[in-house]
Amino acid sequence: MPPTLASVAALPQLGLRSLTGPLPDTAVVWVAVSELEDPTPFLEGGELLLTTGMRLTPAGAAGYVSRLVGRGVAGLGFAVGVIHDTVPGELLAAARDQGLVLLEVPRPTPFIAVGKAVSRMLAAEWYEDVTRAFRAQRELTRAALTGRDALVARLARLLGGWALLLDPAGGVLHAAPASAARRAGALTPELTRLRRAPGARGGEPPAARSTGAPSASVALSLPGEHIAVQRIGLGERPRGFLAVGTGAPLPHVAHTIVGAAVALLTLQSEAPRTGRDLRASLAALLLGRPADGPAVPRGPVRVLACAGGAAVLDALESDPAAGRGLALPLDGYVAVVVPDEASGTVESLLAGTGPIGVSDPAAADLPAALRQAGDALAAATRSGRDVVRHSELPGQGVLGLLDPRPARAFADALLAPLRAEDLVGTVRAYIAANGQGEAAARALGVHRHTLRSRMRRAAELLGRDPDDPAVRVELWIALAVMSNEESPIRHRGDSQSSAP
Repeated sequence: MPPTLASVAALPQLGLRSLTGPLPDTAVVWVAVSELEDPTPFLEGGELLLTTGMRLTPAGAAGYVSRLVGRGVAGLGFAVGVIHDTVPGELLAAARDQGLVLLEVPRPTPFIAVGKAVSRMLAAEWYEDVTRAFRAQRELTRAALTGRDALVARLARLLGGWALLLDPAGGVLHAAPASAARRAGALTPELTRLRRAPGARGGEPPAARSTGAPSASVALSLPGEHIAVQRIGLGERPRGFLAVGTGAPLPHVAHTIVGAAVALLTLQSEAPRTGRDLRASLAALLLGRPADGPAVPRGPVRVLACAGGAAVLDALESDPAAGRGLALPLDGYVAVVVPDEASGTVESLLAGTGPIGVSDPAAADLPAALRQAGDALAAATRSGRDVVRHSELPGQGVLGLLDPRPARAFADALLAPLRAEDLVGTVRAYIAANGQGEAAARALGVHRHTLRSRMRRAAELLGRDPDDPAVRVELWIALAVMSNEESPIRHRGDSQSSAP
């Protein structure tokens, strides 16, 4: 919340004095200086207006105050000792009559000092909002790792109110507290509005078709309660709705927190339906800068895909150096987006939480970076390494991209007939020689006719031609997988060392 008149007047260095009694908790959104008889065209409301009364006349005081009250200024600061030695009695009387806060500004206090003081207070409030929003995003992310019910419960506590997660039909999926479920029925008309999407399909009369973008949210003000409802999902049809209610209007930071919850729920609701590519695009939604969403580090970033789950979030919270990053739960791991220059520090911080995959630097294509980090994490998990960077994947060759268990099953099934007649070494030599019989025979130390006879038998057992390039690739992969898992392996000769 912005600073109040009372908090501004309480600053001892300014020496401000109220002439109209106790100061209310009216928010000061800015400080404006004007000597115009009617400054209201240049005001928006909520300002602390400062003046020396240069153009003020006794006859015009009441009208001047009336215009300021009508514009909604927070208060009027009148400098004494410049044009007027004291505040004119007509102005003071009009202010008291019309309910305008009037502050006396002493001669030693320049207007710029008041402006700077309020600016510092606004900056401090802004920083507190950003910090609170960041902490809330961390808490929501942690809750999302547990489930949607935990996320909804955490959101309700953060807002100091209630929260409802509704399915597309308006049914209650989760309510926090449980008593909030009774409010779902009253939200039905608002959900109907939120379901509208552009480009209505056939059969719908033109008058009923929406001509603009679908509403993303609606707000209701009821006696003693303020409610906000938002769509969940990216497509024309919502995947659900999130409703929250509080006793007072939501401040900006609360809207930011609700936006983060909506983004996380969208991610969870869409990902199981569409697979990893859409998860990447949804992550881009989170990692972008939606109006009410969490912020992304500016400049080139890296994505760290971490298998450590909640331990990753614990480690991030333990070190302020990681505070510029953004963590979000995906399917089976946590993606952490950090500035490129901070990636090494965060990587060291997360060491020991589990395998980590690191993307290449990315400026705009965050979905691609997310995929890179996921591929690197998969490689780290397969190889048992702590960290694998995407740039290292090409050096691992084709085998580094294969899941060990399916690859081993494939190799066992393909090579089983050859093992039965001890022909694996012959086929290995033939593949290594790129199908050149003479070279393969020399490598095995057998006659070329012996090699040819064995390869005919191998083709019969395999039911396919080893001279077919596609078959040769399959054999090469199977033999390479077996070589990685079984050592030593014979590279020379088979038990059939003589010509048939």
